[in-house]
Amino acid sequence: MTEADLVRSAGRGRGGALPAAVLWDMDGTLVDTEPYWIATEHALAAEHGATWTHEDAMRLVGNDLLDSAVYIRERMGLDLTPRAIVERLLDGVVEQVRVDVPWRPGARELLSATRAAGLPTALVTMSWTRFVEPVVDALPEPSFDVVVTGDQVERGKPHPDPYLLAAERLGLDPAHCLAVEDSATGAASAAAAGCSVLVVPHHVAVPPGPRRVFRDSLHGLGVDDLAATHAAAGAERRAR
Repeated sequence: MTEADLVRSAGRGRGGALPAAVLWDMDGTLVDTEPYWIATEHALAAEHGATWTHEDAMRLVGNDLLDSAVYIRERMGLDLTPRAIVERLLDGVVEQVRVDVPWRPGARELLSATRAAGLPTALVTMSWTRFVEPVVDALPEPSFDVVVTGDQVERGKPHPDPYLLAAERLGLDPAHCLAVEDSATGAASAAAAGCSVLVVPHHVAVPPGPRRVFRDSLHGLGVDDLAATHAAAGAERRAR
């Protein structure tokens, strides 16, 4: 019996509420790096004499980086390829995160609790590998069984592909997994993959939707809360 089988068995013993795995978003959920991205976007705009607003920045929260780069290219009128824009952004953000990783309240503690309970975990982020590495390196090893980054999928969030890939790599049905997200884009991606979704909005509002359960913060949450969230999302899904 695999570890995932043991977890599912434990979940059935607790009334079937325990998720088979917890799939974590990164930006805005595990860490609050959005201010780093925004500062880097403004610096890029200033370098090229372009206009960039807070509303522009908020439009990109949770999106695939190449999709964001296309918007930036058009909005700022840059003579750069989308990939070159992503690399410029990553240069600025990686430099900042190597100085200070801005953890979200309760995120590391909840991640540690899920690991202690034997729950498989995955990181599912639209950030690219070279930005993800310093964040993962700052966590105890191993914090994640699987890491899915934006440069590993052809279609990023809000498409279901990132979460489908994470569940596939874990050998699990997405419907048995609980995703933790902060944005409408991420929540849509996880729900489209079939996951239950714990939504903790941060920089942008997230509308109600299928398979979504909302909390104000991760602070003070434990594995029992994840089980209750997964059960509530499942009950909502069955009621539709």
